[in-house]
Amino acid sequence: MLKEWVIGVIAGGLIFLLFLGINITPFLLLAIVLGVIYFMLQRHQGGKGGNVALGGKGKQKKHVIPRSNVQFADIGGQERAKKELKEALDFLVYKDKIEQYGIRPIKGVLLTGPPGTGKTLMAKAAANYTNSAFVAASGSQFVEMYVGVGAQRVRELFRDVKAMAEKNGQDSAIIFIDEIDVIGGKRDGQQQREYDQTLNQLLTEMDGVATSDKPRVLVMAATNRKDMLDAALLRPGRFDRHISVDLPDKPAREQILTIHTANKPLGSDVVLEKIAQETFGFSGAQLESVANEAAIYAMREGNEMIEARHFGYAVDKVMMGEKVDREASLEEKKRVALHELGHAIVSEIVRPGSVSQVTLSPRGKALGYVRQNPMEDRYLYTKDAMEKQIMVSLGGAVAEEIYYGGRSTGSRNDFEQALNMAQEIVQSGMSRLGIVHLQYVDKNRVHEEVEHLLENLLVKTRQLLGQYDPVFINSLQTLMDAEVLQGDEFRALLTRYTPENKHVAV
Repeated sequence: MLKEWVIGVIAGGLIFLLFLGINITPFLLLAIVLGVIYFMLQRHQGGKGGNVALGGKGKQKKHVIPRSNVQFADIGGQERAKKELKEALDFLVYKDKIEQYGIRPIKGVLLTGPPGTGKTLMAKAAANYTNSAFVAASGSQFVEMYVGVGAQRVRELFRDVKAMAEKNGQDSAIIFIDEIDVIGGKRDGQQQREYDQTLNQLLTEMDGVATSDKPRVLVMAATNRKDMLDAALLRPGRFDRHISVDLPDKPAREQILTIHTANKPLGSDVVLEKIAQETFGFSGAQLESVANEAAIYAMREGNEMIEARHFGYAVDKVMMGEKVDREASLEEKKRVALHELGHAIVSEIVRPGSVSQVTLSPRGKALGYVRQNPMEDRYLYTKDAMEKQIMVSLGGAVAEEIYYGGRSTGSRNDFEQALNMAQEIVQSGMSRLGIVHLQYVDKNRVHEEVEHLLENLLVKTRQLLGQYDPVFINSLQTLMDAEVLQGDEFRALLTRYTPENKHVAV
């Protein structure tokens, strides 16, 4: 109201001066300059109030405590990470006991791990676990083109969370900074960047140089690029705890699926343990997407219950992408079918029960694919296991060679996987070169060893598939007609058409 009154008075005064015949140009220029200055000041003040993510836009909402419904029980798996985080948070809950043992309270907790593993969810659960003031910010919110703005926002973040805690009668506060690598990257020392000033201010605030110990502030941060962070940020006394939030193992995947399907109508043929087994390497976010996509497929078909096949479609979509409208010719489709049968037969022979699905439906850039079913989660691989996996990768190209006399561009991805695994064998000291450091070994020797490994495995794969000609001949049309063969259906075909007493050394 005051602003409109002032504008009206100024406008009236200018009109009066104009009526008296006085040149008002200098006054207009002065008004424009004052208006621009006022606008810039207002914008700057608005930026200060809106970029610390304190749950409101104005002073009236500045001290509102953000609430979250996420509890640690809602986060599937990650038992070790949750235990470590709870222990760090207990320093805020059981202060008397901490003082009794003379323990210095933890100042910072860094959550690291791949995207989608639940780092932000754990920070939200932490807000509910302790009776602490809680604010959240993203690393990008501190990045500005104006020098000093980022450092100022860090100061305001700590000042405001302390004021929030004092206003609400709390003696502790938690600050969560997501994607901290944006402001916490390594300093090169060559120039004074805006990022460096922001990081320096964060280090100062975490040290408590210019702040009091009450209320006590715990800084939580998340990143999937720990290697990019500055060493000064990672040292004890700043981020005391580095908690790794890894990809879930099989029991954790089953637990995550149980949580995300609790509100969904599941059919009697859905076995979450089996889905968890088929989704090795999936993150928590991907598993949530699998449950969601399965429900979408059931809704599209008008089914009242979500069936196992819907989960199969969902796993394929999350892993490979949505189906495409690419229509292959009959001859090309036949070639793809033989290619995929080559993969599937080798996979089933070297690791019985490993084929989950064989399909000719184009997804992403693939015209067809074989989805393998890991029998167990594996993190260490022997030379024998890696050679068998290389044979599976080569099976498609070998099948094309047998029936078409040559390979196609469809084997490019397979060869990349085979080359990577052969190089891993060499680097792990499991080849004829023994234990080597690639920096000190002639590249030609490494190339020759990789080539030797792949040639030997190509010969073995060719010998193996050459003995299963009846399976190719009798299964080809079945696969082309059905387009999708589930693992049990494929194993039935393999058993039906495999010659008796067939023994192949692999």
